[in-house]
Amino acid sequence: MIKFLVFDVDGCLTDGSIIYGSNSDEYKAFNVKDGLAIASWSRLGLKSAIITGRNSQVVERRAKELNIRHLYQGIKDKKALLEKILEEENLNWENVAAIGDDLNDFGMLKKVGWSFTPNDGVTPIKNIVKTVLNTNGGNGAIREMIDIIVKQENLEEEFLKLWQ
Repeated sequence: MIKFLVFDVDGCLTDGSIIYGSNSDEYKAFNVKDGLAIASWSRLGLKSAIITGRNSQVVERRAKELNIRHLYQGIKDKKALLEKILEEENLNWENVAAIGDDLNDFGMLKKVGWSFTPNDGVTPIKNIVKTVLNTNGGNGAIREMIDIIVKQENLEEEFLKLWQ
């Protein structure tokens, strides 16, 4: 059973754009539907993590909004870090679904129980994941991923009851 979700940021939670303001501010756009799906996953008592190669205060803010306890930024080896998280959470690789879109996600995606990439993920990643989503990163790909998992794990009724 999938009990733990891992999200890459740029290209998955966002469309991959990085916008810099004149005062060294950084801007990212997040999809509200992705956020609601992540929040719902958490309300079911299930856990998730953000593991990203870049550092951004904007990502820290988004993780706090979504009550994502595991936030790791500036990570070069996502697979090694995830292994440590799984030990801490007493989970196996088979319990993990992860989404990534580029080469720095390769090792992690090859190891998890269920791997995803957005429709606009790079070809080498599309070639190794279990599921290539119909949606592009930042445009509801996380929502599509969670909806697929919820259906596969027979959590649909419980998921919907959260909002009825």
